[in-house]
Amino acid sequence: MSSTAVTTPSSRLRVPKWAAPAGVAVLFVVAYVVFRGTATLPHDKEAPQFLAVTDLREWIDDHRNDNPLFLYFLNYIRLVVGWLYGLFQSVLYALGWPGITGVMGALAWLAGGWRIGLAAVAGVSAFGFLGLWQSSVDTLALVAVSVLLSLAIGIPLGVWAGLSARVRRVITPVLDVMQIMPTFAYLAPLALFFHIGAPAGAIATMIYSIPPAIRITALAISEVSPTAVEASGSLGATRRQTLFKVYLPLARSTMALAVNQTIMMALSMVVIANLISAPGLGGDIIRGLSRAQVGIMLPAGVAIVIMAVLLDRTMMAIAQRGSAGAWRSGGSEATRAGEGGGIKGDRAASRSEAANTGPHAGLRKVDLVAAGGLAVAGVALIPVLPRTWPDSLTVNFVAEVNDAVRWAETSWYGVTTFIKDLTTGVLLNPLETLLTSAPWWLVALAVLAVAWRVSGVRPALTALACLLAIALLGVWEHTMQTLTTVVVAVFVTLVAGLLLGVAAARSPRYSAVQRPILDAAQTMPAFVYLLPALALFETTRFTAIFASVIYAVPPVVRLVEDGIKGVPATVVEAATSAGSTPGQLLWKVQLPMARRAILLAANQGIVMTLAMVVVGGLVGAGALGYDVVVGFSQRPDFGMGFVAGIATVLLGVMLDRITQGADRRPSPRRRKST
Repeated sequence: MSSTAVTTPSSRLRVPKWAAPAGVAVLFVVAYVVFRGTATLPHDKEAPQFLAVTDLREWIDDHRNDNPLFLYFLNYIRLVVGWLYGLFQSVLYALGWPGITGVMGALAWLAGGWRIGLAAVAGVSAFGFLGLWQSSVDTLALVAVSVLLSLAIGIPLGVWAGLSARVRRVITPVLDVMQIMPTFAYLAPLALFFHIGAPAGAIATMIYSIPPAIRITALAISEVSPTAVEASGSLGATRRQTLFKVYLPLARSTMALAVNQTIMMALSMVVIANLISAPGLGGDIIRGLSRAQVGIMLPAGVAIVIMAVLLDRTMMAIAQRGSAGAWRSGGSEATRAGEGGGIKGDRAASRSEAANTGPHAGLRKVDLVAAGGLAVAGVALIPVLPRTWPDSLTVNFVAEVNDAVRWAETSWYGVTTFIKDLTTGVLLNPLETLLTSAPWWLVALAVLAVAWRVSGVRPALTALACLLAIALLGVWEHTMQTLTTVVVAVFVTLVAGLLLGVAAARSPRYSAVQRPILDAAQTMPAFVYLLPALALFETTRFTAIFASVIYAVPPVVRLVEDGIKGVPATVVEAATSAGSTPGQLLWKVQLPMARRAILLAANQGIVMTLAMVVVGGLVGAGALGYDVVVGFSQRPDFGMGFVAGIATVLLGVMLDRITQGADRRPSPRRRKST
């Protein structure tokens, strides 16, 4: 009796998962070899679209005072913002250095106690010691106007978005684009419509800093306990009463965080706004960058860091006080009833008691007296002391810093040159040659394939549309050069972020040491990172990469650390009990389960790196960043700078869409054999 072989699915030859991607990669390599050097779209500085935008600016400048759009709308916005800036500037100048020191110290004392109050006095005095009193006051006035406008618009929109899911769905894509856009991209259209100067700088800073105000406020409102809202309604409260008696008191601490983040974003942007003639400390930094002198930049960078840390600590103290006093400030029976009775009521009572007895429960009389006395003393000294900081009390160390930089360049020249040349020769030059010599259609197909594979159809089509728009704008070659710098910087950022994040997640002691360093790094404005980069590597492409890595690593480290720590302890225990080594536990359990956090870290690293690499156009990065800078500094090249800013936004959207959808796609599963 003959037997016949039965073919089952399990006996069939399985095709490895990597076979299809490898085959596609081979096809792209063959296409590159065959079509290399064709359809490369070289850069043309005199392209018609650049000249058309420049002509448009000339027409707008000629008709700024007779066109209805400007005459009855845009000019009034500029006048109002300019009036606000003049008002804040006049008040600060009238207070002088004694009044500002006393008032700022008193406000910080009331917010966080005597330590923060004395730190504020020392910080404000440091502006004068550095010889930057007037520039610091101008920066404070510009930040105050920008933050005021951001909060006046952002908090109501955030409350509306927090109360309405429909509004939140409409506004979220707009905020995504605003946060993806590099800082330079805001400047060109604002210079076109609002000219240059303090009003344009304040509006640019407002646009850049308003997204966190909206997002965090919406999050705070949406997380208010539904039980408290229902209790308020059952007691007969109107929607307005519920908003002001329930929603806002319970969301106050998180909304204070929104104010804090808005201030930090404004401080970061206010420096870059100097490119459109905004006053303040940015002028000293831009002047130092243009002359490649760290000694000019350093005092202004230190002043901005001091200002950022001072405002950050003050606002965080207010947020902590608001969190502790939320129950007392709510004040309504509906708010307290919202937590219900029983266990929840006991927890509410314990929280209320903690708020009344905790360190942030309220201001002591001695704090009120001391803070009031400090403010009164500062104001009382205004007629006695000069309102501008005395020149005899300033410290000038520009020459010493420049000498130290020259010594560092001489002493470390071998090390820094080796790192720079190695990165340039191994990564930058080959990748740039690949992207600039490949046909534009082949690069577009490659982006489509990668985005489709990683994120899906819709993000892939969006990425392709962005790339095609870049080709039509006539900045393809410079975009590929910028993309080269971004890819290398992101690679280094992710490697460093993964190593530091994994180390922090696996060692609480190391995490405790690293956390304050990350806090300080995220507090500093972006321009400050150019200081060590310029001191070590002079003005080259690698300088921008080094600065962007320092700027983008902190959020990547935090996200990776949080993702690995978020792996359930039961899963870790099960893997350990099964005999997994620490390396196997990391590679087989923790990293796969932290995939969403790691992909989010990659997305944030790309966005922040792109923003910083474009800023690096000031220190030798070239390409799109340089085009934008030249467009602002040389009037005939305005069109090229404007188009380069748009191309930068499109490049950011493309990279964001490639990685943003990666965490939403399910991981592939092996089919079960039967």
